[in-house]
Amino acid sequence: MKILTIYANPNPKSFCHAILEQFTQSLEEASHTNEVVDLYAMKFNPVLKARDYPNWIDEKIPLETLKRMILENSGGPIQRFALERWLRNKEVPDILKAIKRLRPKDVVEQQQKVAQAQGLAIISPVWFVGFPAILKGWIERVFTYGFAYSLTPEGWKGDIHGRIPLFKHEKALLISTTLFNEEAYQAGLREAMTRLIDDFGFRYPGVKNVEHVYFYSVSAVGEEVRQGYLQETYRLGKEFCSA
Repeated sequence: MKILTIYANPNPKSFCHAILEQFTQSLEEASHTNEVVDLYAMKFNPVLKARDYPNWIDEKIPLETLKRMILENSGGPIQRFALERWLRNKEVPDILKAIKRLRPKDVVEQQQKVAQAQGLAIISPVWFVGFPAILKGWIERVFTYGFAYSLTPEGWKGDIHGRIPLFKHEKALLISTTLFNEEAYQAGLREAMTRLIDDFGFRYPGVKNVEHVYFYSVSAVGEEVRQGYLQETYRLGKEFCSA
């Protein structure tokens, strides 16, 4: 299987990095193809800006919504006037053809990697009951409307059931290292992350099987427990194709 691993930890000597190394090794031994995207090493820009909006369109977007998006992100009054004139009598396909050339190259590159993968892996610490900002920003900029999901007319009116998943990946494996112990996560933290990250971030776009593994209190546990975490990481790589 062709796997894309997204890694987010700024410390190359962290236990999280040891997990990445172990996971990479086990995938190779299981004859999987794996590409690692190290977000900190590549200095990925996680900030979603107005220049990203050309990535948030497809042919199902309502015409008036698309025109409003363009005008709201225009420059001064002269540019807005020129855009209003240009948008007259334009239909969605005409507008898409013109503005898709403006898509940010760094996001296009990442979307190509995601699209070519059969499986996804995410390795990162838990910060503030979620992903590090650089990883959260990667998802915001890469898992866009028109790429990760689309919407029905009902969805555009606010109905959450009007979602159309676009991903075809067989599996997403999320590995999270934590500061707090398992009891804290069983008391509600894990449920919150499952809803916001597993369900909304990966199941919503269409990933068939989403598995989230937590390695608890990595800074507090002893060497024996850490070795157990690494052994579990090795198993996860070797058995990546398992349900």
